[in-house]
Amino acid sequence: MIIESFDDKSNAIINPDPIDNRFKCDVCIVTFSSLIEEYVLKNFKTKLVGESRCVSGLFPFHAFKYKNKTIGIYRTLLGAPASVGFVEDVTIFVDVKKFVVFGSAGALDKEICYGKIMIPTYAYRDEGTSYHYAKPDDYIKIKNSRVVADFMNRHQIPYVEGKCWTTDAFYRETKNNFLKRQKDGCIAVDMECSAMQAVCDFRGLDLYYFLMSGDLLDAPEWADRKLHEVNHTTTYFDIALELAVEV
Repeated sequence: MIIESFDDKSNAIINPDPIDNRFKCDVCIVTFSSLIEEYVLKNFKTKLVGESRCVSGLFPFHAFKYKNKTIGIYRTLLGAPASVGFVEDVTIFVDVKKFVVFGSAGALDKEICYGKIMIPTYAYRDEGTSYHYAKPDDYIKIKNSRVVADFMNRHQIPYVEGKCWTTDAFYRETKNNFLKRQKDGCIAVDMECSAMQAVCDFRGLDLYYFLMSGDLLDAPEWADRKLHEVNHTTTYFDIALELAVEV
């Protein structure tokens, strides 16, 4: 069974072994948006530090100075396996311990989520990747959720805290499963959170995670609520950047 996949008794066959003289970053920002990546390259004096290579192409890692900190940024792919693989790849050629990740998510509660940033406190592990990085359990604790919430408070940014539901199967978010997760206290559904926390815990990294309310599941029919625009809004990068400075 998949929940029995975690093996901390033997070594992995392939390991992300760090190279010598890795580039050092204070913190790394992770985006899912190609448009936000373009915005950063256009508006900041960036340096190409390295590239992650896969069959889908090259994914560059850039760095820039901001408020006396060295900030890294890269664009990742959707889904738990890909996003975790990129974290592993990046640590091969970059010495960084802190990751600020932001992206859109489906809202499970229209009454409390609309117009607010969502901060996951626990993530339901409805994906396979995390079970190779953490012992089996339904949920994984998002350790730095309080740090992110405190940041939002200081900057008077509206937010809501709650559990999220991480699933690999976007097209299999069924009504019954939605109702189960909603009843259990989940306010959002995403595709990466639980797995990214698991890999960060396993590798001794710090994850700072927030979500923007994109599509709405808590409706008679699915509503995308301008999901595309939410994903590419640079305001959320600005929030991630200031958070990166403060952590």
